Amino acid sequence: MTDPPLAGTVAPGWESIGAIFEENFRPSPRDAGDLGAGLCVISQGEVVVDLVGGWRDRAMSQPFEPDTLVNSYSVGKGITAVIALIAASLGLVELDAPVNRHWKDFRQSSTLRQHLTHQAGLPALRGRVSDDVPTDWRRMCAALAATDPWWEPGTAHGYHVNTAGFLVGEPVRIAAGADRFGDLMAEWLAAPLDADLCFGVPDRDLGRCSEIEFSGGKTPTAPSNSSVASGDDDSLIQRNAYFNPSTISGMSTAGSNFVESRVWRQAEVPSTNLHATAKGVAKVYAAVLDPHGPVDRELFDEARATQVDGDDRVLLKRSRFGLGFQLHQDDRPIGVSPASFGHFGFGGSIGFADPDAGLAVGYILNRPGDRWQIPRTKRLLAALRLKTD
Repeated sequence: MTDPPLAGTVAPGWESIGAIFEENFRPSPRDAGDLGAGLCVISQGEVVVDLVGGWRDRAMSQPFEPDTLVNSYSVGKGITAVIALIAASLGLVELDAPVNRHWKDFRQSSTLRQHLTHQAGLPALRGRVSDDVPTDWRRMCAALAATDPWWEPGTAHGYHVNTAGFLVGEPVRIAAGADRFGDLMAEWLAAPLDADLCFGVPDRDLGRCSEIEFSGGKTPTAPSNSSVASGDDDSLIQRNAYFNPSTISGMSTAGSNFVESRVWRQAEVPSTNLHATAKGVAKVYAAVLDPHGPVDRELFDEARATQVDGDDRVLLKRSRFGLGFQLHQDDRPIGVSPASFGHFGFGGSIGFADPDAGLAVGYILNRPGDRWQIPRTKRLLAALRLKTD
């Protein structure tokens, strides 16, 4: 194996975290190790770890650079939540007002709080949907607005795998008077924080995007659409949430690496296609922790408090959410202490803040492992817990 190039800085006392970052490039029987990755740790407002390493391409010919953008999957849900909280802090939206106050075409009377907490009953579309719909913001929002919920909003929760970003983003976009949801990201986060992240990669930045290599080297493909729209609700929710259509999860039935396509990179799919650097993600969470940051303090306390906790109708196991953020569970810690909040991305990427430890962290990788928790992420979180105990 070619030794991965490593670059960046580690503050005195944080060398153990740098060592884990380097260790994560080594394959093991249980995990392929990182191909390329970035890690940023901000402690008490100061950057103490800022590292990149490995390769941004499968051929291992292009080093992973500090400005390499990686499709970070559901890490984008946490960033979407921050944008919604800023909108609420500015008085543009109310958490408990029906979203159709702003989104006139939306059929239901569900609230922004219910959309942020996966209670909207719209984790998936019903009926077969064309593959080009999820990358077309207006058509996807129109499809959601016309969809009957799978359960009465507010009576249950289920992880809105790929729809949450549209359900939160569209009422916020309209209320803020923005042409694109990604414009709010640029105006409220990327520009003022000098944070490198976006929904919808502009032409000038396409060359900075990393390739994605799935563990085992095999690109995952979606099952055929033959069973979509047939069967009872319980059997369809999970399938449709991930695979109706296949492109909603960044996959295609043809086996092509759709997440590397221009159309995917330039679309806005906030639940699934955040393109970011680790430092960009960490800067957003550091801003949320800042008492003088863009999120109102009362909202900050509410956002990291438990909103739903229990059986998840999509994941079919327990899940716990604040306002758009995953919260600590003993079997799936989101960060360092039980006070942590943030969001995993498919395959191991993560962004989180820990107010008790004073930490904001971004870890972004281009070789996703299996689901959210993988040995690399677990190892990193364990090292951070040991460091901050």
